Amino acid sequence: MVRIDVKTFKELSIEELYKILQLRIEVFSVEQHCVYQDLDGKDQKALHVIATKNDEVVAYTRIFKAGDYFKEASIGRVVVKQSERKYGYGIEIMNASIQAAKEHLNETTIHLSAQTYLKKFYNSLGFYEVGEGYLEDGIPHIGMLKS
Repeated sequence: MVRIDVKTFKELSIEELYKILQLRIEVFSVEQHCVYQDLDGKDQKALHVIATKNDEVVAYTRIFKAGDYFKEASIGRVVVKQSERKYGYGIEIMNASIQAAKEHLNETTIHLSAQTYLKKFYNSLGFYEVGEGYLEDGIPHIGMLKS
């Protein structure tokens, strides 16, 4: 069982921020062999949705209000620790993120930039593809929307 918290950047403890960044680097840079600038200066504007289990961050997203990243509200940096993916935490963190967008930002239309291989996962959460596929940091992506 995971605990899910929603926090602003200023509400994050140094320890929480460290664990979030550690997970993002572990998956996006090391596991996916992608060199990109993860610290993009946008974390300060985001709401952070953090799933912890046994004091370890096992899943995470960040959420932006409309206009801060895309025209619509958006969810990004969706990540689940590789060893924890079999437990359905991706669905849990996304459902919590969709709920947080409604409760904290009063937003129901949500945009995301999905890695193409995860289209069916996001479809199952009510997202549909918009536009053409594109490369982002060398990885195939597709825009997706939920309204």
